[in-house]
Amino acid sequence: MKRVGYCAIAPNYYLDITSDICPITFVKTKLLLEKMAPGETVEVRLGEGEPVINVPRSVKAEGHTVLSLDLDPEAPGVHVLIIKKFDPASQG
Repeated sequence: MKRVGYCAIAPNYYLDITSDICPITFVKTKLLLEKMAPGETVEVRLGEGEPVINVPRSVKAEGHTVLSLDLDPEAPGVHVLIIKKFDPASQG
């Protein structure tokens, strides 16, 4: 699968949940975030509808940062979400 860069940094992880439905979309995202180190990033590919609304909202509620959310121009109906895991060390 070809990765499409939407962010200036290269993500540490990739997660494709385009074939999943809510709430499993956020569950899979959260499980991956729990395994990641603070400050690492993940590119999450998700489909239209509830996932593109609920996953970014839930990620923010967990304290993580949404760096970008864009449509993939090469894959109709696919959105690319870049998330940075919360890093308490970066808090002033």
